[in-house]
Amino acid sequence: MRLTTRGRYAARLMLDLAINHGERDFVLLKDIAQRQGISTKYLGHLMTSLKQAGLVIGARGAHGGYKLARPAEKIRLSEIVVAVEGDLSMVECVKDASVCTRSASCITREIWAEMGETLIQFLDSITLDDMVRRYREKLASQALMWNI
Repeated sequence: MRLTTRGRYAARLMLDLAINHGERDFVLLKDIAQRQGISTKYLGHLMTSLKQAGLVIGARGAHGGYKLARPAEKIRLSEIVVAVEGDLSMVECVKDASVCTRSASCITREIWAEMGETLIQFLDSITLDDMVRRYREKLASQALMWNI
């Protein structure tokens, strides 16, 4: 499976929101776009899917923008990816056995299904808070390297 830019950029967008928001502060989409080097228009499309999935809240007006709908430790990477990518089945027959007459006896279908389950379990094991922690650890280790 190859993750599209939708999944990769949505993870970066959500990480940016988690790092750059306060308890009540909303973050402007244009600021995220500038920090991440992604067009505001593209992020807007992703934000629509993330809002529909209940992962972010949007507000209009002078103090508007976006913020996480739940605490970062309650948002899993799997939710982010599925919100923008849709179903993560490796092949169509895993999701819908009726697309192939061999589905009932196909060993490779079972393997693709297991592979998909493993991927979901892995993505479920990582929270947005874990990503923030990794980001901060990486920043700290890079700062130490520059000081040596």
